[in-house]
Amino acid sequence: MPQQDVELILMRQLASYLTTPIFLYGPDERLLFFNEAAEKLLGLPFDEADDMPPDQLAILFRTKTEAGKRMPAKDLPIVIALRERQPAHNAVRIRGIDGVWRTIEATCLPLMGQGGRSLGAVAFFWEKGQTA
Repeated sequence: MPQQDVELILMRQLASYLTTPIFLYGPDERLLFFNEAAEKLLGLPFDEADDMPPDQLAILFRTKTEAGKRMPAKDLPIVIALRERQPAHNAVRIRGIDGVWRTIEATCLPLMGQGGRSLGAVAFFWEKGQTA
């Protein structure tokens, strides 16, 4: 595994201490980490997750809009943050690996380092109707 940027190491460390569900993706669109709070909403332990490219999230979690229409991967907030390098927020219906449907809200931010380096993106999310 290549050496990670210090900013990503610190973001992962911070995420591991927070009770807000968090995903962390690297600049190569590879999943680097999600915390214990995210495991509960996704129904999947991080240790059992593969690289999980962001495009695969729409398939794996059967993402839908709040109205119940299929949500393509390109519309997921994490994909927008990674590829367009723009902050994104949306409510998304997902089916966790545990089989439970949940409506989550996700706020995703591109991570930009000094000198304009793209470091990836971070997603903060929570079950709709509950505080983060």
